[in-house]
Amino acid sequence: MFTSILSTVEGSMTLDNALLCTAVSLVLGIAISFIYMMSQGTYTKSFAITLALLPVLVQCVIMMVNGNLGTSVAVLGTFSLVRFRSVAGSSSEIASVFFAMAIGLATGMGFVTFAALITLVIGTVYVVLGRTEFGELKNNQKDLRITIAENLDYTEIFDDIFQRYTKKSKLEQVKTTNLGSMYELKYHVTLNDEKEEKAMIDEIRCRNGNLTVVCGRMSNIQESL
Repeated sequence: MFTSILSTVEGSMTLDNALLCTAVSLVLGIAISFIYMMSQGTYTKSFAITLALLPVLVQCVIMMVNGNLGTSVAVLGTFSLVRFRSVAGSSSEIASVFFAMAIGLATGMGFVTFAALITLVIGTVYVVLGRTEFGELKNNQKDLRITIAENLDYTEIFDDIFQRYTKKSKLEQVKTTNLGSMYELKYHVTLNDEKEEKAMIDEIRCRNGNLTVVCGRMSNIQESL
C-alpha cells in the first residue's frame, strides 16, 4: 500500500507522476494550513500561505536531488544558509512547519498515499488537542511580577501574603531595572481563590511602596522553542 509511485532509477521521472505528486502536495499543504488556522486563534495570512506552499516546494527539491549525491550535498549547504523566519516562532508554528516539510518529503519521494494518511492522522490529532483543554493551565495559576526598591530584601518580603492567598508560590526570576535602582521579581503562584486576587495585589502594593505589580496568565514567551 505504502509504495512509491516514482521509479528508483536516477533521472527517471514522468510528467504524470510529477503532476500527481505536485497536486497531492498542494492539496495536503492547503489542508495543513486550514488545520493550523482552525487550531489557532490568531495567525497571519503570510504564514498560512507559507504552510500551503511549503510541501510543494520541499517536494520539488526532493524530486530534483533524488538519487543524486552531489546535488543533495549542494542543496543541504544552501538550506543551511537560509533561515525560515527572521525571528523565532512559537512552538505551534514550528510544529506546523515541520509537519508541512514532512509531507513534502513524503510526496517528493512518491509516497502520496502515506502522505495523505499522515496528514489525516496528525491533522485530526492537532485539531482535537487544540480544541480541548489538553495542556492548559488552570485559571488560578498566575504569573506575578512585582517591582521593589533596591533597599528591600526580596527573599522573604512577601511570604506571609503568599501564605494567606496562594496554595503554592515560587520565585522564578529576579532582575534589576531602572538603572539598577529597583528589582523586578517574577513569581509563579497558584491562588486559593481567584476572587481574592485584588486583595492580594493591594497588600503587595502596600508592601512594595505602591510600585508596579502585574498579575496575569503565564507568559506567551514560554510557548516558544
